[in-house]
Amino acid sequence: MKLQVALDVAKLDQALTLSRLTADYVDILELGTPLIKSEGLDAITAIKAAHPDKLVFADMKTADAGELEADLAFSAGADLITVMGAADDDTVRGAVAAGEKHGKEVVADMITVVDNRVSRIREVSKMGVSFVEIHAGLDEQAKPGYTIDTLLDDGRQAGVPFSIAGGITGDSIASVQAAGATVAVAGGAIRSAKDPAAAAKALKALIR
Repeated sequence: MKLQVALDVAKLDQALTLSRLTADYVDILELGTPLIKSEGLDAITAIKAAHPDKLVFADMKTADAGELEADLAFSAGADLITVMGAADDDTVRGAVAAGEKHGKEVVADMITVVDNRVSRIREVSKMGVSFVEIHAGLDEQAKPGYTIDTLLDDGRQAGVPFSIAGGITGDSIASVQAAGATVAVAGGAIRSAKDPAAAAKALKALIR
C-alpha cells in the first residue's frame, strides 16, 4: 500500500514546505483542490519540478469537460488526476482518454456519492480509471457519528482497486491496509502535526 500526503494548503510556498518535509516518507504528493484553485496549474509544475521522483496527484475534482481538464493537468506535470465519480459517464471516459494519451492515471473520486456508492464504484471502475478514491470530505468527517469504517466496508464490498481518504491516522492505517486499499491518503494527521516529517515517517512505518 502506498502512502499519499494531501497538501491541503492554499499557498504554493506552504505546499512546497510541506512536500519538502514529507517527501522522503511518502509515495504520492497530492495537490489539494484549494491549492490548485488558488495557485493555478503552475502549482502542479512547481511540485513536480521540486520532486521529480515522486508521483504528483492533482485533485482536480473534474465534474465536466473531462478530457480537456485532464489534459491540462497532465500537461502541467501531474501523474494522477481526479474526476468526480458522480460525473457523467462521458466525463469520466474523457478523462481516461486523456490519461491514455499522456500515459498517466485517472482516479475516480467518490466524495459526493453516498447512495449506492458500491454500485457506482463498480461502474466507474469499468470505464478505465486506475482506481477509485473512497473519500469522506472534511465536512462529512465533521458530522456526528462519522467513522472511517463505512469507507472501508465499501472498499471491501466493491472488489476493485481503491484508495481511502477520510481522516486516516496512526490508529486506523492498519485497518485501511487490511481492507485491501491500494493507497492511504493522509491529510490532517501529517499537515497538522507539530512535526509533519515525523508524522509521515511514523505512518509509513505502520504500513506492512
